[in-house]
Amino acid sequence: MTFPVEEMASYDYQTAKAYVLEAGDYEISIRSDSHTVIASDTYTVNSTVVYDESNPRNSDDVAATNQFDDVHGYVTYLSRANGFANYAEATAAPATLEMPADQVATYELNANYDYEKYIDPSDEMPTTGAQNGMKLAQLRGKDYDDPDWDKLLDQLSVQDMLDMTSLCGYQTPAVESVGKVQTNDADGPGSINNNFSGAGSLGFPSVSVIASTWSKDLVHQYGYIMGKMAKELDVAGWYAPGMNIHRYPFGGRNYEYYSEDPILTGLLTGNAVAGAASEGVYAYIKHLALYDGNYKMVCIWSNEQAIREIYLKPFEICVKQFGANAVMASWNYLGTTWAGESSAMMNTVLRDEWGFRGMVESDYFRDNGHGFMNADAALANGMDAMLSTYGAGPNLPHDAANPSASTVKYLRTACKNIMYVVVNSWEYETDVNVGGMPSWQKMAIGIDVAAGVVLAALEALIIKTYSKKSKKEQ
Repeated sequence: MTFPVEEMASYDYQTAKAYVLEAGDYEISIRSDSHTVIASDTYTVNSTVVYDESNPRNSDDVAATNQFDDVHGYVTYLSRANGFANYAEATAAPATLEMPADQVATYELNANYDYEKYIDPSDEMPTTGAQNGMKLAQLRGKDYDDPDWDKLLDQLSVQDMLDMTSLCGYQTPAVESVGKVQTNDADGPGSINNNFSGAGSLGFPSVSVIASTWSKDLVHQYGYIMGKMAKELDVAGWYAPGMNIHRYPFGGRNYEYYSEDPILTGLLTGNAVAGAASEGVYAYIKHLALYDGNYKMVCIWSNEQAIREIYLKPFEICVKQFGANAVMASWNYLGTTWAGESSAMMNTVLRDEWGFRGMVESDYFRDNGHGFMNADAALANGMDAMLSTYGAGPNLPHDAANPSASTVKYLRTACKNIMYVVVNSWEYETDVNVGGMPSWQKMAIGIDVAAGVVLAALEALIIKTYSKKSKKEQ
């Protein structure tokens, strides 16, 4: 059994504000249960290692450092120090049920949202509507930073970008100017269900049961079968797997989530993602983050160590080790900020630290964003697509009729992220979307035409022979 030494580091959010591997002896054991050791060995770290910006972990593009100090709140967290000496204080009832004034001041709903917050007057208007002759299919397999992306993006009109980002409810829309086809996305964790056609696949047990197998190979096979069924049902995006943590038995989404353990969750869901990807289906890992029920507008408080070591760990594993390229954001708030508006989460951690390349979509948007989700907050902070089936409302930026340069810049980035995922799915696995039919299809049609000609000739010959025979008999 092997694993990187850096994986033994803990996150110090108070002093180093980085991952730290403390000096000392580490016992590594294999057990039949929590108490019975089968075999063990000791690994010694001679001096403390701090994985800061001068020495990032090998798995990080950018070193992790505190991003969620505002999510800490006025909470006393249970500590292991001195045998959980602060247990009584940490578990005591709150002194008040009212949110402090400074938190109230930063808590926003659509009704009191500042829609000019992310508009920068110095931004320059991006190019739109260019005639560069590019098609999305030409970008399949190309690097995310390939310069051809800019040529393609220059062809999009503002309306193209508005449509592509605002109407991603169970689909990504077609865009003619760049040859982007419509793709279908579907729920859910146990089966593929198209909410509009009514088509569905066979079902699997709850993923909690699947996780109880502890079998990476079996979960990979499960992901592969889900991907294969999705493809057969003309679905390219799978709204799963769920990878939030089981925190208590009555969690509202426990049936969608694998485990109370972040490592087990990450390794199993990662294999499900990889299995689906083997069939060209992109899986929306969800719900990012700190989510365990259908919590709308609810503030979740946690410290950075717990956030990184527990709640983000499965997502980190899926992105770094299994190449996940689609994410669904959660409904809840991180502190007083909706998760979809958290640039710290969607950009700094997900993209900068972990190296994620792909799209982030909201959870179900409805016609009013449930009163707290809006495109202005989302697009400016790294969320690209609104899971909406309505053509108007907060799924469009507030200045959609006459957008600012900032808004168009955010729309352009979001469209790139969406198309990067779509073009590398099964929808573009042949040359059908390059401007012609696949060669096998052309050959099949050619064979059909040739067979038709032969049959027509035979039919004419039979008719002619029968006609001569009839005349002789008369």
